[in-house]
Amino acid sequence: MHLIIPDSYDPKLSVKDTQRAIRYIRETFQDEFGAQLNLSRLSAPMFVEKSTGLNDNLNGIEQPVSFTMQDMGDSQIEIVHSLAKWKRVALKRYGFNLHEGLYTNMNAIRKDEDLDNFHSAYIDQWDWEKVITKEERTLDTLKQTVRQIFKVIKHMEHEVWYKFPEAVHHLPDKIHFITTQELEDRFPDLTPRERENAITKELGCVFLMQIGGALKSGKRHDGRAPDYDDWQLNGDILFWYEPLKQAIEISSMGIRVDAESMQRQLKIADAEDRLSLPYHQMVLHEEVPFTIGGGIGQSRLCMLLLGKAHVGEVQAALWPQAMIDQCEAANIHLL
Repeated sequence: MHLIIPDSYDPKLSVKDTQRAIRYIRETFQDEFGAQLNLSRLSAPMFVEKSTGLNDNLNGIEQPVSFTMQDMGDSQIEIVHSLAKWKRVALKRYGFNLHEGLYTNMNAIRKDEDLDNFHSAYIDQWDWEKVITKEERTLDTLKQTVRQIFKVIKHMEHEVWYKFPEAVHHLPDKIHFITTQELEDRFPDLTPRERENAITKELGCVFLMQIGGALKSGKRHDGRAPDYDDWQLNGDILFWYEPLKQAIEISSMGIRVDAESMQRQLKIADAEDRLSLPYHQMVLHEEVPFTIGGGIGQSRLCMLLLGKAHVGEVQAALWPQAMIDQCEAANIHLL
């Protein structure tokens, strides 16, 4: 457990008013985000069969919550970590056309998360996916989409200011682009997390690109599953968050793997056994569309826009009693 307590914290809004603000942000953002990126809202599963290969393996060490069901025989069922792979199959299954996409209200459990101000075992995010052409699997496509998302987030800042002027946390006016290798070259003596803090403090907001593969140092900036994002065409949207004096990640996204990049990354990850799974076979034989997609943290966005000190102020989850007590003593009211 790691907890940051800001000095003289003022939540600005009561718990009741915070709940009103949460509802407003979530409802308004998803409508504007869907319109900006041409996405339709779909219902999504909370659990999938393990044998399909559809669950997100994250860094490869996190274990999903699993169970069996009365009418599903011995089939192992897993609560999703995310819907990165499911969404791509859904675009094919439901007949989405080029430059159309979907978004879902995704709820998941990541029981192995290290709990802190930003991290909870309960994950709530807008998972989204959009059809592109093979020729559009480029850095330009990625950057253009990132700028669209940043534009919606900035517009939400103004919307929240209109409704809750005393609470809004002001955001930078521009997003900058930098690769993990450029970041390592610039801050070779810092850890990856320290590099993120340094660059976001300097620039305000960055899209940190190319996450998953080894850098010149031989180390990875961070882990990424090898079978959904193309490690050369992905990244995280990071804001400098002054209330906690560190970077906050709002979105992880990327252009998805094609057959070549998936095989290459699975080999690096020593996970080529996954190639026999149904999802991976569809990618290998180009039976699913080429896509770009990602997730945007719902609670994280509420936290950012309202200047909250702890994600537990904007979502109801479970926390150690010691953390609850420390927060309450500091005027941080966990739901």
